[in-house]
Amino acid sequence: MTETPPRVDIREVGPRDGLQIEKPLPTEAKLELIEALAATGVGRIEVTSFVSPQAIPALADAEAVAAHLDRWPHVRFSALVAGLGGARRALEAGLTGLEYVVSASDGHSRANVGRSSEESIALIEPVAELVHQAGGHLEVIIAIAFDCPFDGPTPPGRMAEIARRAALSGADSLSVADTIGTATPVRTTDVLTRVRNAAPEMDLGLHLHNTRGQGLANAWAAYTLGIRQFDASVGGLGGCPFAPGASGNIATEELAYMFDDGGITTGIDLDKALSAARLAERLLHKSLGSGLLRAGGRPVPAGAACK
Repeated sequence: MTETPPRVDIREVGPRDGLQIEKPLPTEAKLELIEALAATGVGRIEVTSFVSPQAIPALADAEAVAAHLDRWPHVRFSALVAGLGGARRALEAGLTGLEYVVSASDGHSRANVGRSSEESIALIEPVAELVHQAGGHLEVIIAIAFDCPFDGPTPPGRMAEIARRAALSGADSLSVADTIGTATPVRTTDVLTRVRNAAPEMDLGLHLHNTRGQGLANAWAAYTLGIRQFDASVGGLGGCPFAPGASGNIATEELAYMFDDGGITTGIDLDKALSAARLAERLLHKSLGSGLLRAGGRPVPAGAACK
């Protein structure tokens, strides 16, 4: 009997996290990018965020984007929300897979959503009830999991506490977010272990930024710990407008390259992922940070047969 190779589930977050700090793209350009991303074989795409258009002008067309998602029935689309109002908008637009973000620190929470961390935690239960009434799935993303640009290091115990309370409040899954990209493999392992112990029945994912070049190493450390769900962004796009110093996410194509080379299935076609990254560069009129985009995959010697 042939052994089934291990598999990871990569969620593409470029259309949301990747574009939120950019100058607004026309809706049709976003749909062109989503088309290219859907063609890579990625199974999940975080497509937009239902937040204040004044706060995030680049995502002001969330409803318009959502209206076209039936073009790609093989993809599970989701959206990020920051409260009950955004959750209602997303559900009315037809999206039932929602991510609700909770900051582990007060400083970032107030900058990001205008309320304290505790106030955001208190909203998990009503947001979950609203989503579940619509037959949806709620993932709670715990932001600022390692360090806050306003409040300093995040106590690991705080992460465990929020995870436990999120599970008790009706969250269906959890994700740990290194919002400003300060984590290292040792810290990643520590925090994920604490979160998993605090909410052992919950599916757990990881959202990484590559600000200090540790993103792929952190992803591998998480994989060895048993994590199988990862966020990544086309070309390494991304950043938080309310977290000084934050830069792009780990690049989808680089994460897929690392796992595929290790015999771990991602379902992503690397050539198509690179094509999507080149499209993103053209649409945004800028070079992206992905090293794989610059160098390509493994070289093929001249005259060698390609498979």
